[in-house]
Amino acid sequence: MGDFAVILAAAGQSSRFGNSSGKKPFVELAGKPVWLHSAEKFAARSDVKQLVIVVSPEDESEFRSAHTKSLERLGAVVVAGGAERMDSVANGIRALDTVVDFVAIHDAARPCVSNELIECAFEAIETCVCVIPALPVNSTVKRSSDGGKTVAKTEDRSTLFLAQTPQIFSREVLIGLFQRLAESEARLALTDEAQLAEHFGVEVCLVSGCEMNLKLTRPIDLRIAESYIEAQRGIRFDAPPSSTRIV
Repeated sequence: MGDFAVILAAAGQSSRFGNSSGKKPFVELAGKPVWLHSAEKFAARSDVKQLVIVVSPEDESEFRSAHTKSLERLGAVVVAGGAERMDSVANGIRALDTVVDFVAIHDAARPCVSNELIECAFEAIETCVCVIPALPVNSTVKRSSDGGKTVAKTEDRSTLFLAQTPQIFSREVLIGLFQRLAESEARLALTDEAQLAEHFGVEVCLVSGCEMNLKLTRPIDLRIAESYIEAQRGIRFDAPPSSTRIV
């Protein structure tokens, strides 16, 4: 297996979070800030050679000051984000060392990612150029065409999956995708890096995600995440072997 860099995306505005304690990557969860939970898991791996944390420009100075010891312990690099997610990730890419083979991009607001899921995704990138964990949609999915007032269509849920992070790329492929995005005249509304790969025709491989790898969106999610963190001490990740795709 090759060497990895990890970009921890923590530059969002947390507009839906509504917590008076601060933005969701920085609030306390089970005794430490949300971002630190996943950062420590990645930094503990011998194949992770670089950890880049992307924060909003308005948060950068305070973040560096508040977490100096943790950043030094992790050997993490902090960079300022941009106006949109793709701008922020692009800034993270510019900070990468040239020695790594693969780049994993992870939402700082997913603190409960397990070591087993990380291992599963990291192993799968050996045979793909882009790998993402995802969960099959279990509930019936309705599409509305009038803002949620009536149902227009029931979707075939057997073809639908909920994307998670870390999303992992060959370093060369990821850099190439962002170069093509920068050269494109179209302004694309992209919500994750896998969508960028899809747009430019790069195959995205799926491996099994994990229910505990939730993304903090609402204040109640902090309580759920704390329960998951407690559960991780006694529950094993139950994904299939990492070489097995789920579609």
